[in-house]
Amino acid sequence: MNTNSGTTAKQNEKQNLRGRISRLLSDMSLTAKIRLSYLVVSLPLLVFAILCLVTMQTQTKRYDQLIEAAGRASSFSLDFKSDFDYETYLVIVESKSFEECSLREMLSQAQSVVESLSESKNLSAENTKRLEDIRKYLINLGTYTDRIEANLKEGNQYESNMEIWENDVQIVTALVRETMLQFIYYEIQDMIQVRDQMRTFYTGVMTFIGIALVVLLLLMALISVNISKSITSPVLQLSKVTERVAGGDLSVRADITGGAELGVLATSLDEMIVRIQELLSQVRTEQESLRTAELELLQAQINPHFLYNTLDTIVWLAEGGDQQRVVGMVKSLSEFFRTSLGQGREIVTVRDELRHVGSYLEIQQIRYQDILQYKVEVPEELGNVQIPKITLQPIVENALYHGIKNVRGGGTITVTGKAESGCVYLYIEDDGAGIAPERLKQINERLSIRWVENEKANTSQDEEGQAENMAQSVSAMPAIPRHQKQAEPEKSDSGEIFGLYNVNERIRLKFGQRYGLYVESEQGKGTRVTVLLPS
Repeated sequence: MNTNSGTTAKQNEKQNLRGRISRLLSDMSLTAKIRLSYLVVSLPLLVFAILCLVTMQTQTKRYDQLIEAAGRASSFSLDFKSDFDYETYLVIVESKSFEECSLREMLSQAQSVVESLSESKNLSAENTKRLEDIRKYLINLGTYTDRIEANLKEGNQYESNMEIWENDVQIVTALVRETMLQFIYYEIQDMIQVRDQMRTFYTGVMTFIGIALVVLLLLMALISVNISKSITSPVLQLSKVTERVAGGDLSVRADITGGAELGVLATSLDEMIVRIQELLSQVRTEQESLRTAELELLQAQINPHFLYNTLDTIVWLAEGGDQQRVVGMVKSLSEFFRTSLGQGREIVTVRDELRHVGSYLEIQQIRYQDILQYKVEVPEELGNVQIPKITLQPIVENALYHGIKNVRGGGTITVTGKAESGCVYLYIEDDGAGIAPERLKQINERLSIRWVENEKANTSQDEEGQAENMAQSVSAMPAIPRHQKQAEPEKSDSGEIFGLYNVNERIRLKFGQRYGLYVESEQGKGTRVTVLLPS
């Protein structure tokens, strides 16, 4: 009876406690309930997070110390034995004087590494002893070095010095190397042990997080049921507004008048949307200015390898006594740079651009006289058409390095043009190797030219990708004239699209989206690049 009475009393106490908790929760305000739910959810996670951070910091600190010790040990040259033995031998056979040798310096450097390693706080007793042994070995090597120096000063002590070198120096340096290898090995073993401990710890953390997520989901589901349904409608409305904003629709506005808190939230959301619109407009303007600046910077860059190779060819011709070709090449180079500068103008005439590309082709024809022929046949009436500076030269360069040079016997680069339907078409053709269909498709997709007037502007994501690509300069490819030594590289196979891309972007920024480049090619027969400009 007493047992049953005790059990009943305990059950009544539990029921009373549950009743008091239920009444307390029911009497709490919505704000208090939300705060309590946050406290119940966050407090255990906060405690666990602190424990995890402390443990992780301790393990990471220990691991970092081990890595630091291993890094210091790696600065100790494992070639110390062979270097020190050989340097000592050179001194003994008097190939070097004692003042010229680096024995003292090598010992000093080794002692510095050992002292640095000794400062590590987490060294095992065995590794501490190994460092002490290395220190003693280095002291012995210093003693042997002093004895050899004294014998050299005394003279006629070759046999004695050789005996010291064979029986003392080589043995001690071998001990230094072996002991240091053991030190590094056991430090790595300690690192592996710490890594395993950290892996076990992280596994436990992930397990706990998984369980905690399940518990939190259940707890949040329970809380959502007990929260007043009167706020669900405006909250859902706000949710729809934010989803539309996240989808890019900044014309939407939150129309909520009921509820003080939600009204303030809706007003703040509307203000935020307006501010986002203003910031996006500002960012677009700034990005456009940045892209323009980057393109102008790339436009102003001149490939240093082309200059190096040209000067190298001039030197070769001068050494060969070919003064006429030297003078012609220097004139072409001077004209090339004069038109490249263009008196600071960003836009030049087609006439000036053809003069610039003609100078480039004259220089390259001298360098590649066995494989390169060219023709420039653009009608004179197109001479005053406006074109961004340094537009044709990168295209001609691609035709040479990726077309003509890749076929046996060389080929011809032809520059022509015509005016039609209010537009100007300039064609750069070569009868070189051509482009594979897959690669051609990739190039034209990257250029993204639409031959219509009302092309839709690229999305912001495309613009970011273009800005990132234009930040890369054209890489280099070897240019090896048949008559001279190997020259510096000027272009790489993977870099050809960036030169075309830069030209294409500059044309589009100056004249609009309908203008730019288009590439046509047939593998094995040649390539034609079309430059579309306004007349």
